[in-house]
Amino acid sequence: MVDARPHLLFLCHRIPYPPEKGDKIRSYHWWAALVERFRVHLGAFIDDPADWVHVEKLQAQCASSLFVPLPRSLASLRSLSGLWRGTALTLPYYRDARMTRWVEAQRTTSDIGYVLVFSSAMGQYVQGGCWSRARRVMDFVDLDSDKWQQYVQTRPWPTNWVYRREALRLAQAEEGLARTFAASLFVSEPEAALFRKRVAALGARVHAIRNGVDTAYFRPAAGCASPFPVDCEPVVFTGAMDYWANVDAVLWFIREVWPRVRAQRPRALFAIVGSRPSPALVALGCGDIVVTGRVPDVRPYLQAAVAVVAPMRVARGIQNKVLEGMAMAKPVVVTSKALEGIAAVAQRDLLLADEPGAFADAVLAVLGAGDEGLGSRARRLVEREYDWAVSTQQLIALLLGRDRVAPA
Repeated sequence: MVDARPHLLFLCHRIPYPPEKGDKIRSYHWWAALVERFRVHLGAFIDDPADWVHVEKLQAQCASSLFVPLPRSLASLRSLSGLWRGTALTLPYYRDARMTRWVEAQRTTSDIGYVLVFSSAMGQYVQGGCWSRARRVMDFVDLDSDKWQQYVQTRPWPTNWVYRREALRLAQAEEGLARTFAASLFVSEPEAALFRKRVAALGARVHAIRNGVDTAYFRPAAGCASPFPVDCEPVVFTGAMDYWANVDAVLWFIREVWPRVRAQRPRALFAIVGSRPSPALVALGCGDIVVTGRVPDVRPYLQAAVAVVAPMRVARGIQNKVLEGMAMAKPVVVTSKALEGIAAVAQRDLLLADEPGAFADAVLAVLGAGDEGLGSRARRLVEREYDWAVSTQQLIALLLGRDRVAPA
């Protein structure tokens, strides 16, 4: 039988599987929807050697694919060429001759009619005029240039000079991509609105498509075995622990908030659940602080949690860790940064605090069984507002040029 599905090129800065952390959750759901509707040609980098075992699964459902290893030390060295080329360092970090040749081969041999690019760094492969016949959609996900600008406030010279430069150069690259592509996507309406201010003339081509949550997977499960000692009160943070914003959040919480909690709840236990923690972070794990490293499934940790925390001080886009905690019907305590882009009402669906004392008070209120309905309200919100089926339908419609996405 002839496969009549149109050809689509899908470029990702990181392999879209397994869906275990921020960007890979979104890119996986895009990939899963795309292979149902298109003949997908997938090009992606792999920066974690553990991910190579997943390549075969993706290849089985793609028309063609290329996976390129991305050793961080080599990519970091390569990124320095941006200094004398006057570009963002992010671009040469992800620039690879093999990827360039493969992308060009797909253009000339596969009748590519549609292109979805995930992350601004991958736009460089399809920005040329030779791709103008294809309908190109850019999923920026987050406004990365603004994230670098936030980093400037947290670092001394000369690091803050590098970050300021990266924010400026990456903003220029983002605006160039927006002019070239048919549509630009972001993970939340606040993110999209911020970008529209920069590219006012292109505002109608900038859209927000929310992340969803797999509420059948992330759901309360009575009787699930707890990974924690029976006599403790677990407070849980989840996230990739090689991501600077997560590390910053955890260190702030341990330094500024946790002593206040422990002073009143000596049985409280702080669990940091996430892959690739640094040696310095691992060294903090003793007594009342647990650093798990990579775990096969975060759900037992969330299920056993009395409180889930997201004390982010730097963030863009949407925090999946917050949505997952809410989907598990857990009381979640967040900062303003962690709440951005989430359609939750503070103090009704979750607890919001930014100052150390207020954040500690919110955690203590949960540990003291303050509002027993908080978790159930959180789950109802996620069930109502964060459905992957709706988001993937919006994506397909936008790719096909059939619809304008309603504000998220």
